[in-house]
Amino acid sequence: MRKLTSALFITLDGVVEAPGGEPTLPEKLRGWSMPYTNDEAQQVIGAAMANSDAMLLGRKTYEGFAAFWPSVPEDDLFGGYMNNQTKYVVSTTLNKAEWKNSHLIQGDVVAELNRLKQQPGKDISTVGSGTLVRSLLKADLIDELQLMLCPVVLGAGQRLFAGADFMKAMKVLETKTFTSGMIYLRLQPEKQV
Repeated sequence: MRKLTSALFITLDGVVEAPGGEPTLPEKLRGWSMPYTNDEAQQVIGAAMANSDAMLLGRKTYEGFAAFWPSVPEDDLFGGYMNNQTKYVVSTTLNKAEWKNSHLIQGDVVAELNRLKQQPGKDISTVGSGTLVRSLLKADLIDELQLMLCPVVLGAGQRLFAGADFMKAMKVLETKTFTSGMIYLRLQPEKQV
């Protein structure tokens, strides 16, 4: 059975929005993860990429990625990966997903994701998509949560657990502290009983 993993850059105050500079945050807050993203972090990201053969994206993340990545050359490591990877997009408002290898998921998301997890293949990785991740955690669909904790407080932006109406215990699988100050947390959400 495939695992559904989620990787997020996150601040000390729980913000997961616009780590690389998407225009939803004020200019002075954009790019907050960049000072902490060094070679050690890139190795962890590369390993996660190697372990997956599909991405799961929420609508906002999909739209941001689809506006940027198609213009990145195929010979760029991340550009080739992002553009050629199978992408599943969860949305109630999109009518189509036009970015290469993208497939729209509408309707019963839980049933569709359980079906995809049963298919042969590597992990399915969720990148960004904080609102989607929160709902998938509540539905016990995420098998592993990978947080890249940046030692910064923003005071603004979308928080991963803002408005959460559930409790979720996590088993710590791995921690690493990078020389940049970033802390990598690999967690296994406990299933509801």
